[in-house]
Amino acid sequence: MGFIDSFKQNFIEQDRWKYLLDGLKTTLVITAFAVLLGMLLGFLVAIVRSTYLKTGKLRILNALCRVYLTVIRGTPMVVQLLITYFVIFGSVNISKTFVAIMAFGINSGAYVAEIVRGGIMSVDNGQFEAGRSLGLNYRQTMLYIVMPQALKTVLPSLANEAIVLLKETSVAGYIAIADLTKGGDIIRSQTFSPFLPLISVAVIYLIMVMFLTSLVGRLERRLSANDRR
Repeated sequence: MGFIDSFKQNFIEQDRWKYLLDGLKTTLVITAFAVLLGMLLGFLVAIVRSTYLKTGKLRILNALCRVYLTVIRGTPMVVQLLITYFVIFGSVNISKTFVAIMAFGINSGAYVAEIVRGGIMSVDNGQFEAGRSLGLNYRQTMLYIVMPQALKTVLPSLANEAIVLLKETSVAGYIAIADLTKGGDIIRSQTFSPFLPLISVAVIYLIMVMFLTSLVGRLERRLSANDRR
């Protein structure tokens, strides 16, 4: 079978291309909301951890955060996804997409937390003292002085984490979500032709990652230019 005939069989016949389009939409939805959840959770954990390290306060919350970080970073993403779906939400009739968002968001939050914590800890302690000398309390100093500096430092790393998360969503098919990878696999199972469907999935992921990587590169160059001013 020639390339054109194979292309028609895999994508044109029975509108099989729609499996990839619908799967791409699902992948982007999961990624977008998981990134938001991961950022929110990561920042909260990072603030708790850095507050404990700098002041010794929030001891119990810090201990809980350390358990969270150890468990999430120490177990495979696929296992976490399966536990979330079959154990945590196993007895609840709930959207699989929502389950995936929760699982990927919670996983990403652990890595975001350490990225942000590292950024906060890299800010010189003199900045805290400057904030106190201006009459700001710890929360205000953290919010108005420390966090903007830390965010500028870790922004490229956070963007790279979003890229990693996009690729990690390819395992969503383990809970029967028709994401991009699953769409290619469905076409393969119908046509018994694995090359074009799976290569197409890989190319789509590659294009998205290259686009996001380009944006991260621009961001890094802009931040470097601002530093030189």
